[in-house]
Amino acid sequence: MIDPAANQPYRISSSMRGSRCWACWTLVLLLTLLLLSILSLDLEVRVIFQADSLRRLASFVGELFPPNVSPDFLERIFHASLETLAMSALGTLLAMLFGLILAVLRHPVTSILLNVLRAIPDLVWAALLLISAGLGPFAGTLALALHTTGVLGRLFSEALENAPRHPEETLRVLGASRAQRFFYATLVQVMPQLMAYSLYRWENNIRAATVLGVVGAGGLGQMLMVHMSLFQMSSMSTVLLAMLVLVLLVDQLSARLRRALQ
Repeated sequence: MIDPAANQPYRISSSMRGSRCWACWTLVLLLTLLLLSILSLDLEVRVIFQADSLRRLASFVGELFPPNVSPDFLERIFHASLETLAMSALGTLLAMLFGLILAVLRHPVTSILLNVLRAIPDLVWAALLLISAGLGPFAGTLALALHTTGVLGRLFSEALENAPRHPEETLRVLGASRAQRFFYATLVQVMPQLMAYSLYRWENNIRAATVLGVVGAGGLGQMLMVHMSLFQMSSMSTVLLAMLVLVLLVDQLSARLRRALQ
């Protein structure tokens, strides 16, 4: 009679060998794709470290100093920073609302809609909306909201699908309606996860909002585009520093809120 326990170590080691082989083949495939990508792009990395390239880079960086710190310009920077922050916050809030609605519906049409919204980058959305909405933060806010709705809608949908069903089933047995089961069982369980997803996307949107301004969507990005086109390097340096400070502040705030939720 064969002892099942005797074959257990062999089965475990065989499974481990299979996993290792799969990991090795995956690594080989990734390295092959990396090599093919480098060869197809014809990257000339050595050009960056040539003396002439380094000299031009040093000259460009030198023109950024000293930054423009005149009171009038700093006031404009402050208002543009608030505009960028408002664009990212409002765009994220709208995306949270519509993303949750589309995730709750769970219909093939909503899945296709979420894929379309997510597939089109926010920069393309901004370029399309600038034609109809005109220059300014309105188009940038809508662009962020549309793209982020696709992203958050997909994440929210997966969170709702993976939520434990026992609390909802318990309420169903007790006679609770479908809406009551959703709000008091499913939504309560996944709310910390939904908020964490939303805060992470807010971090991304604060960066995206600065980029959208380059195409005329307002905020710090639009100031950067204007001063860059006029070769006002000291003013451009101040705008870049304001972008960095704003992104760092939002990152820290979002990280603290996520830790609090966990």
